[in-house]
Amino acid sequence: MPILTVKVSGKKSRDLTARIADLLMDLTGRILKKKREVTAIAIEYVDHDSWFVGGRLLSEIGKNSFYFDIKITDETNTKDEKARYIEEAFAGFERILGNLHEESYIYVQDVRAASYGYGGRTQEYRYHHS
Repeated sequence: MPILTVKVSGKKSRDLTARIADLLMDLTGRILKKKREVTAIAIEYVDHDSWFVGGRLLSEIGKNSFYFDIKITDETNTKDEKARYIEEAFAGFERILGNLHEESYIYVQDVRAASYGYGGRTQEYRYHHS
């Protein structure tokens, strides 16, 4: 039941949005073992003239960047799984966007089961009532 919030430098396009969503759905299911049917992804685009890295605009340095965070229930993934997820996600964005600035970030947030849920039920509730 993860939710992913993604920011990507560049102009919005349906093709690019689909490629990013496909990448993240694959990695989230394959590496983190999250169910596709309850995975949500929101993707936003930020113009290169509005994204700063190290005090310089991406448009000035000629690079692309991204940031995304994913919220997962605490204690459902190992450190190794999260490290692999971050590594493969970065490589995937490099393939999709090209010319990627190293200062592109991925944040895997471990959220307490009693504080996180969907459909009006916490993950803690789902655990005890499954």
